[in-house]
Amino acid sequence: MEVYIWLLNVQTCLLCDEPSATQQPVCGPCKHELPWLQNPCQRCALPLSMPGLTCGGCLKHPPAFAGVHAPWLYDFPVDSLILRFKHNSRWPFGRLLAALLSQSLLDSYQQAQPRPDVLLPVPLSAARQRQRGYNQCVMLGQWLSDHLDIPCQAHWLLRTQDTPAQQALDAKARKRNLLNAFALGPDAQVRGLHVALVDDVLTTGATAQSLALLLLKAGAKRVDVYCLARTPKPDGPA
Repeated sequence: MEVYIWLLNVQTCLLCDEPSATQQPVCGPCKHELPWLQNPCQRCALPLSMPGLTCGGCLKHPPAFAGVHAPWLYDFPVDSLILRFKHNSRWPFGRLLAALLSQSLLDSYQQAQPRPDVLLPVPLSAARQRQRGYNQCVMLGQWLSDHLDIPCQAHWLLRTQDTPAQQALDAKARKRNLLNAFALGPDAQVRGLHVALVDDVLTTGATAQSLALLLLKAGAKRVDVYCLARTPKPDGPA
């Protein structure tokens, strides 16, 4: 009977193609070797040299969002999984990362982190969504919603300008690139709500900052950011 049950539940690890002894398509050794984020800034999740600190940037210019939850550094193999999910329609990778992020969030709720009222995926412009065929942040938001039992509102945020891709821009250029790039959808009802933005990667935080300012101006009580990974500073931990 035990062998039969094991055969029914066997999963293949998406990273090494070996059988996984868990209900998720990732084996224990591969999960352990993921680049888990250590010593994040208490506000923006930038990796720091010691736990429980706030980075200099957040102390000098506190962001509009209250906090960032990111399980991993944007490093191998998580960076490869995200890129293949985002640009090559490898949705099983995104679903796996969303499941692991959900478990990390559930653990944080048990440690008294506030639970949001609604999840808001970062929007794509209409032109970019037509080109790609999907918005990976909406997919992440829907998977998180299923795991966390928190509603996901995919149309409450709109991208009104088809700005250049952020990846090739430095921090100042990213901020200029996002001026007036977002708006609230006609059905958005954020007043008095604790909302969590859903994104794939947090780099400079310019997108999250722009959206958080928009939401707070519209009456949101608190804005958090949920993402898969956080990029380090180019010269290493702060």
